[in-house]
Amino acid sequence: MTSQKNKIRNIAIIAHIDHGKTTMLDALLKQSNIFRENQAPVERIMDSYDQEKERGITIFAKHTSIYYNDTKINIIDTPGHSDFSGEVERILGMVNSVILLVDAQDGPMPQTRFVLSKSLKMGLKPIVVMNKIDRPNADPDRVLNETFDLFAELGADDDQLDFRYCYASGLSGFAMKELGDSRENMKPLFDLIVEATPIPTGEAQNPFLMQAATISYDDYLGRQACGRILEGTVKRNQPIIHIDHNGKQSRAMVTKIQGWLGLEKVELESASVGDIVTLSGVPEVMIGDTLTDPSHIVRLPPITLDEPTVSVDFTVNTSPFVGRSGKHVTMNKIRDRLMKEKKANISLRIEESAADPDKITVAGRGELHLSVLIEAMRREGYEFSVSKPKVVMKGDLEPIEKVHVEVPEEHSGTVIQELSQRRGEMQHLDTNEHNITSLEFLIPTRGLMGYRSEFLTQTRGLGILTSIFHDFETHKGPIPSRLRGVMISNAPGKANSFGCFNLQDRGTLFVSPGEDVYEGMVVGEHNRDNDLVVNVTKAKQLTNVRAAGSDENMILTPPRRFTLEQAIDYIADDELIEVTPEAIRLRKKLLSESDRTRLSRQKKG
Repeated sequence: MTSQKNKIRNIAIIAHIDHGKTTMLDALLKQSNIFRENQAPVERIMDSYDQEKERGITIFAKHTSIYYNDTKINIIDTPGHSDFSGEVERILGMVNSVILLVDAQDGPMPQTRFVLSKSLKMGLKPIVVMNKIDRPNADPDRVLNETFDLFAELGADDDQLDFRYCYASGLSGFAMKELGDSRENMKPLFDLIVEATPIPTGEAQNPFLMQAATISYDDYLGRQACGRILEGTVKRNQPIIHIDHNGKQSRAMVTKIQGWLGLEKVELESASVGDIVTLSGVPEVMIGDTLTDPSHIVRLPPITLDEPTVSVDFTVNTSPFVGRSGKHVTMNKIRDRLMKEKKANISLRIEESAADPDKITVAGRGELHLSVLIEAMRREGYEFSVSKPKVVMKGDLEPIEKVHVEVPEEHSGTVIQELSQRRGEMQHLDTNEHNITSLEFLIPTRGLMGYRSEFLTQTRGLGILTSIFHDFETHKGPIPSRLRGVMISNAPGKANSFGCFNLQDRGTLFVSPGEDVYEGMVVGEHNRDNDLVVNVTKAKQLTNVRAAGSDENMILTPPRRFTLEQAIDYIADDELIEVTPEAIRLRKKLLSESDRTRLSRQKKG
């Protein structure tokens, strides 16, 4: 499996979300002849994690290795969503170049700026691929100029500004060097990768040296370090020195070496300079740690990751429905699962509270980043409660997001007004010939919480909103919270058609007839700004008087259902999300005295 370093190319694919990274990789894999004739590869082959398939996005960076002629090309597929940018930051040190994918119609977007900036700072020279060239409104000349302007704006040097580029369609499976070339296959892109990607540095005869760029966890092998071999050769059962982030040295033994061939992990006896491999046998290894030969100890500079911006508190589920569908409901089980996640996922910050042993705080890059962990635990049979997210402050500074909005012109005024009220500062406004307005805002992370679902309502589902972390700045002052109150159930039981029908005029319900509810559960959104205690279990009083047709006009509006991200966005400070394998419910932490008085009165009545 090991090759001479001049026959190795290490490259990552980076892009804004939905610009076609994984589809482009599909085309490269299919045309590299790694599949047998009787194999039928699925779409988005690299999105192997179940949540990736369901959400249609890449969450974890993944490796593959293909051969083109006699050159081995190691390719890393990276996430496009800004919440998972920690994955992108870690793998850039493993590669010698990046393929920057840009939509030939949309042009550079917020995440394009982020990943390109990181690449340029690391001294990489990107290869630009204008993807989706066969779209009806593709404008590659404009997009190429915008991409060049972005390179210049981000401080690219002269060599980086002289980037190589080509045109492609990952979906149709072709690439071309010039617009007038024939549209046959991906060969022009393969050739460009081999020509434009630098050969890995280092020498095979030097002592072994590698830096852990990503960490995985195996129940049998323990923690595993993945990275590119910078110098020398490593063999199975070879002794090495592990240097952690504090400079502490410890001896270890390489028990297993794994590389990639196509989509499969393969076990190796040895690997040499330039190879990207996973090493087992270093139990305490963390991202950025150095693995080196005992005869020539060298410590590499640590890998720095951007800090988390949003945190939530995990606590035990204390609702009356606890244990109905979950297997793991105690704090010890929840703590063990989160500590296991801490070993493998360095971009999440997981901390126990000294003041409150029944609470664990998890901080990440955004609601989506956190919801992926919550959903994974839910599917594994865990039950727990999650608090409203809070921004992670840095002293007196708060995180600021750069927001890019595309919206039909008639809705732009509403969006501008709303984002301005949330302390947003408009940086850019432009309306194109299709009457689509593009807006750029700098806004506190607090201002975006709870706004995404409202944005879809304001734009009638026609708007696109993407955001990316910008910087920490001084606190921007108070931001208005959720405008409407909620309807709270005053009794346990099953929601009734009659009770639901009578409450429809008061707001939007979150439950449907036949669903179990309990006292304190949030069953709907009130039309006004105050909370309302209601009886959604109330049944119609039966009498011996019959009126023909009196029950026939009870038409119920379908209830509003929350995804995890929507629920995290929606709840207020005094509310919790109850997460179980079968349901996502909202509930009040503690009822106020006035709510309790109303509850007791209604029960007596």
